[in-house]
Amino acid sequence: MVKIMRFLVFTSFILTGLVAAYYIAPLVLGTKALASFYLRYGFYGGVTAVFGLAGAFLAPWLAGKVMDFFNWTVARLHRVPTQDILGGAIGLILGLLIANLLSSAISGLREIPGLKWVGVVLPLVGNLFFGYLGLILGMKRKEDLLGLLPRRGREKDKGARGDAKGSEGIKILDTSVIIDGRIADIASCGFLEGVLVVPSFVLSELQHIADSADAMRRNRGRRGLDILERLRRENRVSVQFMDIDYDDLTEVDSKLIRLAQELGGKIVTNDFNLNKVARLKGVAVLNVNELANAVKPVMLPGEEVTVQVIRDGKEAGQGIAYLEDGTMMVVDGGRKYINQQVPVVVTSVLQTSAGRMIFARLKNNDEGKNNGDLKERKNLFKRMNMFGAQS
Repeated sequence: MVKIMRFLVFTSFILTGLVAAYYIAPLVLGTKALASFYLRYGFYGGVTAVFGLAGAFLAPWLAGKVMDFFNWTVARLHRVPTQDILGGAIGLILGLLIANLLSSAISGLREIPGLKWVGVVLPLVGNLFFGYLGLILGMKRKEDLLGLLPRRGREKDKGARGDAKGSEGIKILDTSVIIDGRIADIASCGFLEGVLVVPSFVLSELQHIADSADAMRRNRGRRGLDILERLRRENRVSVQFMDIDYDDLTEVDSKLIRLAQELGGKIVTNDFNLNKVARLKGVAVLNVNELANAVKPVMLPGEEVTVQVIRDGKEAGQGIAYLEDGTMMVVDGGRKYINQQVPVVVTSVLQTSAGRMIFARLKNNDEGKNNGDLKERKNLFKRMNMFGAQS
């Protein structure tokens, strides 16, 4: 394409030189000099050679600028949804039709000596105005314009979009979920279907993290790249690397939300803030942390389990332990059993936005029970005193 563009630019310069030589020859040489065959065609050849040399020097630069503009236009059109392009094209055609109908009505003004310029300029302005107006209205009212298409095509398009938003839809991976790595295990188990999309700006962020001077960040970035390679080799899912970016946005989270809106897909992430913002903007989110919390085994009050107390808790006498799945357990009276295996009884389970928290007491310790009896006796004494005062 670059070579073809250079050739076209060079040819246009030569043709421009020929036309310019033809029109300026009478002004430079005069009418008598033009009668000489050699002088006339020699002048034509000289002017054409000058334009040709200028074209040879300027062709690479101009061809590069034209190709840059062409690539920029293609990239911008690639980001525009297909419905917007179709709606804009239909609106542009309708606007030009209206402008040409009006132009034919005022074409008679060219015959009037004083209004000849009006008959030439007004149709041009009308085409520009109504064409632009039709383009904008077509993109704004694309749903109504596309509704004029045959019903069969509409149902097919609706079914295709429904499938894309269903179980076989598009899932856009965030940087955090790639580095986390659990997405590869979920995909290998067959619980994740459809197409996993990795945008170029997410891949660039991963590469930037992998090239970081910090050893921890560098290891996380390389782990993310290894996870992508593992996903690419997985037969259960299809991984697509999409070459797309948004120059008007700087944050990766904003780019992910816009891409999900354009593709009608879902964002797979571990980022809590991205999860909230995406859902506020109507984008579906698959959070791996929420999935992990959902599949953890449920423990009911009264169940017995043996845990190892790791450290002390916030309240006096409390100890902190963790189950095998990572769920934190607060053991009442477990502070003096740190680094020991103790049997406990579950008293309550609290579900928070950060996960599940379990409260328990020591199985062979009646301290909690005695404290509860003491509180009950105090409440009873208070009620008896209130009753006596009322009497």
